Amino acid sequence: MEERIERRRRRREVIRRRRLGVGAGALLAFAAGIALGAGGGDPPPDAPRAPGPAEPGGQAPGRPEPADRLTLRQQVGRMVILRFTGTEAPGYVRDVLREGRAAGAILFADNIVSPEQLGALTRSLHRAAPPELPALVTVDQEGGEIRNLSWAPPERSAPEQAAAGTVRADARAAGEALREAGIDLTLAPVADVPSVEGAALAGRAFSSDFEETAAAVAESVEGWAEAGVATTVKHFPGLGGATVNTDDGPATVERSRTELEADLAPFRAAIDAGVPYVMAGHATYPALDAERIASHSPAIVDELLRGELGFDGVVMTDSLEAAAVQAVADVEQAALASARAGVDVILTTGRGSYIRVFRALLAEARADPEFRERVRASAARVLAAQSSGDG
Repeated sequence: MEERIERRRRRREVIRRRRLGVGAGALLAFAAGIALGAGGGDPPPDAPRAPGPAEPGGQAPGRPEPADRLTLRQQVGRMVILRFTGTEAPGYVRDVLREGRAAGAILFADNIVSPEQLGALTRSLHRAAPPELPALVTVDQEGGEIRNLSWAPPERSAPEQAAAGTVRADARAAGEALREAGIDLTLAPVADVPSVEGAALAGRAFSSDFEETAAAVAESVEGWAEAGVATTVKHFPGLGGATVNTDDGPATVERSRTELEADLAPFRAAIDAGVPYVMAGHATYPALDAERIASHSPAIVDELLRGELGFDGVVMTDSLEAAAVQAVADVEQAALASARAGVDVILTTGRGSYIRVFRALLAEARADPEFRERVRASAARVLAAQSSGDG
């Protein structure tokens, strides 16, 4: 474990040096003591302290982390990504970003018309956010049909990339196009390995071979990183054993704990390659947690992903509006369950969901000191990823 963590640390350091100091402005702003919205009536976060073992380190003892300079509202804001309709950012979205009440926005095909329009949109989102609370602009850009920037690579689907041996080159080319468009984060690559007949994600998986998929996932993460775009490997702990896409309905992966070790191989490879974000899926895994979907499960997020696999980056949910989530909870309950499980960022994609989630997280943080500490730790991880150029 120690050797793998050290290898991952060295690899991430190389990647960071390639990214031309993307996060330097944010760190300088914090060093100068710039902070937003000190008022507003929110209770202050807990007193500054040294980060715990599961949190991003690097601060001198007694020196507050950037997250400790934020109000509670802003800490909660680092935990939510919102969605809006239209090809321009509405005024309320710019206000939310300006005040630090959301980490960023996810864009879909209806937000995107042309390279020129998209560039103007992403510039408006980035300009709205202050430098110490940068906006995280994200899209789905896996390849093939799963491309919200229709003119940008990868033109090949994931299986086609793997078959052609172009995974890294395609990811790098896609990253260059997205970076030029003002996109910070792609919700890719897919690390799921089809293991049953009729696997729902078979057409989006690199291969049905676990080792080949692991190698392709690492190549993809590294290619995107070389272009300066962060990646979100998905759907942890592996959706290849499901015959239903969790967007469409509840899904159960009936694989033993031993069998799931193979499913974890591509995620281990992604972590070794320095992936900054991992997306927690919404399927149920009886061998790991018979009662909760993955994104609500401390056994899967805290114990397996963070504890066993040693992932110290940002954990994000898949869409909170997925049918598999709606089958077990409303958006407020789902957001709280995910945060308690160890998830850092809640991805909202439905109309009106963002504000409901934000208010639920804020109310719980005000009422519960233990939950408030989870919020602070998540905000610290998100800021660390952004300041290192990982989104």
